[in-house]
Amino acid sequence: MPWGTSKRKQAVSAQRIQATYWLETGDDPRRAAEVIAGEQSSGTFLKLATETAALKERSGARVERLEILGTSAQPSLPGGMPAAQYTQCRLELSWPLENLGPCLPTLMSTIAGNLYELRQVSGLRLLDLTLPDAFARAYPGPAFSMPGTRELCGVPQGPLIGTIIKPSVGLNPQETAEQVRQLVEGGIDFIKDDELQANGPHCPFDERVVEVMRVVNEAADRQGRKVMVAFNITGEIDQMQRRHDWVLQHGGTCVMVCVNSVGLSGMTAIRRHAQVPLHAHRAGWGYLSRSPALGWDFRPWQMLWRLAGADHLHVNGLRNKFSEPDDVVVQAARSVQEPLFAEHHMPAVPVFSSAQTGLQAHDTYAALGNDDLIVTAGGGIFGHPQGVAAGVTALRDAWDAARRGQTLQAAAVERPALRSALTFW
Repeated sequence: MPWGTSKRKQAVSAQRIQATYWLETGDDPRRAAEVIAGEQSSGTFLKLATETAALKERSGARVERLEILGTSAQPSLPGGMPAAQYTQCRLELSWPLENLGPCLPTLMSTIAGNLYELRQVSGLRLLDLTLPDAFARAYPGPAFSMPGTRELCGVPQGPLIGTIIKPSVGLNPQETAEQVRQLVEGGIDFIKDDELQANGPHCPFDERVVEVMRVVNEAADRQGRKVMVAFNITGEIDQMQRRHDWVLQHGGTCVMVCVNSVGLSGMTAIRRHAQVPLHAHRAGWGYLSRSPALGWDFRPWQMLWRLAGADHLHVNGLRNKFSEPDDVVVQAARSVQEPLFAEHHMPAVPVFSSAQTGLQAHDTYAALGNDDLIVTAGGGIFGHPQGVAAGVTALRDAWDAARRGQTLQAAAVERPALRSALTFW
């Protein structure tokens, strides 16, 4: 049965932060919940005279709801208190906004800080998050999202068909530019650096931008639209700002940041500086999410990065090469497009990647309900028997068929690039 604080209002105040967790504990669940609330607000391991009732009322975290889900004989994680039984719960906590103000780094410490390390905790996962509107006033969120991205790319409808430069590292700037030339001539919409490609001696950032943008700009003069290239600017804050400016100087329209690597402060700094869309790569997501008994669900995690300014957010892909099942990928993609606040929606663009081909187009379109997205395919494009241009065409054909409700097989009758792709996808 759920258990709440009976003397409190059931609705959480608009001036409170609310987080929902899956909790496992070997302690009495109510006591464990109160320990977590104290640890993450005004309390400590001893009762102190200075933590008066008035102070706790003003600044303490509150247990809004505790629902018992089940029990087990073994703990999910090591290091907790030994117990004869471990109880799984759904726990909702809230904090007064005045404890921290609308500050993303402090928010991270509050909702995902020391509570993971408590002895009372043998499993903990952040499931959901609700924030006061003060965060929307403090952080502008995405500057471009899908409308701005479409305008820069000259793609008024349909998904942006994209790819990643492969091999991920090892190509020099001239070799990279040659791959870009093939893709641009083949009709690609979007190209990105791999997350491992930044500013190595074999492929220096500045030279890579010069060589790639020469190809892109020359093609734009001929074609009347410019392919968007997300150059990986990940680094120290001053490096990211300078690299952004170098991309802008050479006519680039997008930069990429590995958000877990640069942190919230790094992301918000580059958002204040940036004049092009920010393509957010989630490299490292697995260490935050892969254990069902530890870490984060994607929905609360992506909220912070959208507030910090991410225009595009990676969500994996259906039938991917990694460990996430399709339903988790779909939930992640939907969450990126959901409104963050009642009056400040701040939508971002879901980016599908990881072993993607045209075979996932229909299921992805049906699950998301729209094609305001970027889909990036590597082997699905480069592996086409008739070359890169045919690979781009085949992927676009597959998505056109999905939008029209036509099967791949029916569309392939009149589309030779798609027909050939179905032999190797």
